[in-house]
Amino acid sequence: MNDEIVARNNVHVLGRGTQPMLFAHGFGSDLSAYDPERYSSLDGYAQDVLDVCHALELRDVIFIGHSVSSMVGVLAANREPTLFDRLVMVGPSPRYINDAPDYTGGFDRADIEGLLETMEKNYIGWANFLAPAIMKNPDRPELSTELETSFCSTDPVIARRFAEATFFADNRADVAVLRRPSLIMQCSEDIIAPNAVGEYLHRVTPDSTLALLSATGHCPHMSHPEETIRVIRNYLRLGTRPTARTNTEHEARSA
Repeated sequence: MNDEIVARNNVHVLGRGTQPMLFAHGFGSDLSAYDPERYSSLDGYAQDVLDVCHALELRDVIFIGHSVSSMVGVLAANREPTLFDRLVMVGPSPRYINDAPDYTGGFDRADIEGLLETMEKNYIGWANFLAPAIMKNPDRPELSTELETSFCSTDPVIARRFAEATFFADNRADVAVLRRPSLIMQCSEDIIAPNAVGEYLHRVTPDSTLALLSATGHCPHMSHPEETIRVIRNYLRLGTRPTARTNTEHEARSA
């Protein structure tokens, strides 16, 4: 095991199962290892995933990524598909910017540029405004506070660069050639990845399963962990792999 890679990426190893599950959700922990050139695109983060897999000698990996980390997983799986069994993507989006007339990502380019400008001029104000909109659970303000605290604990310069790499990325061609089965978990009332994005991903991603969640907002693992876990377990329990380039749909609705 490569201890340096494990420490740099803030890896925690838990459990004694027979098949590894790799959860990807954000930055590592060693700020001195941050390289602006390496992380100017999502490719650098995908290489981190592969580095962790090699350092821990992982094979047959079930990759679970939230938000942009879903696309990081796609890039990693496309680069070294033999390492992965399948991908679980929670609130994924291959492209956040609208591309008329055929693609709705949820944001105009001017929206993203304005968001990045706000991050640069007033990072705390940006976090205070965006956290409730992302969480979308106004009756549980403690969730928005937790997300805002997470934003504010991040170096604002690195966070802005990460946001730029995220929101200007276009991974539509990458998902179209994904060679591993995947679960697309689409949340309700998700400002970051609206329904049109989930439907698009399901349509173009080979061997994909679409799960429509009752959970609102962009962070169902925080707001609705029971539903999130149940949907993932059901998908993994099925253990089926559709014929190549054939998509299947599974609806998960809370009673």
